[in-house]
Amino acid sequence: MRAMSLLMVGALALTAGNLSAESGRQESIERLNMASETLSAMIHTPDKGIPEEVISNAKCIVVVPHLVKGGFVIGAEHGRGVATCRTPEGWSAPAFVSIGGGSWGLQIGVEGVDLVMLVMNDHGLQHMLSSKFKVGADASASAGPVGRHASAGTDWKMDSEILTYSRSKGVFAGISLDGAIVQQDKDSTRAIYRSEPSFRATLAGQIHKPNSTLAFIRAVTSAAHTSAIADAK
Repeated sequence: MRAMSLLMVGALALTAGNLSAESGRQESIERLNMASETLSAMIHTPDKGIPEEVISNAKCIVVVPHLVKGGFVIGAEHGRGVATCRTPEGWSAPAFVSIGGGSWGLQIGVEGVDLVMLVMNDHGLQHMLSSKFKVGADASASAGPVGRHASAGTDWKMDSEILTYSRSKGVFAGISLDGAIVQQDKDSTRAIYRSEPSFRATLAGQIHKPNSTLAFIRAVTSAAHTSAIADAK
């Protein structure tokens, strides 16, 4: 009887573990889908989104859909998203990220905010390839220009390691994220990859793209390709 009870407990624990893993996987897939929609909206909105020149020159793209679910001014909030970087073979498999803390430069209401971070040069890329970095301390960041085209008088292309964008209630704007910590989201990474590949290996293009990530990669590829064509005209 005791042995049977132990077997039943073990079976229930295994079932609970499988259900939890599947729940984490579905949540991560949903985040990938939301990130695809967020990026498309923030690029294709006429005259208010991310400029074509900026997206076509970005080395990495980080998308955090629904950064917060409550109002705040000074951080202590948390968001989860996905990142991908350019490689010689195209955009890398997505790396799952979390972002939190810091002193935020935009008061955000209860609706939540969509966030896009664009890594613009090799210095920013090296920080992105690490498993954890602090915005403002390790990697410089600034609010990116908004509109169909970036002003020729700005220094976004030469000096900015990371450009940041936010969308709240349909309004696009730059956002300051000084002090925010960006690091690997290990739970989501395990849920999708069944292991914990490093940021560097994933974003350098060394990790195979699971089928569940392909819709996000297609959205990034389409956005960057469309912007590059428009920029060349």
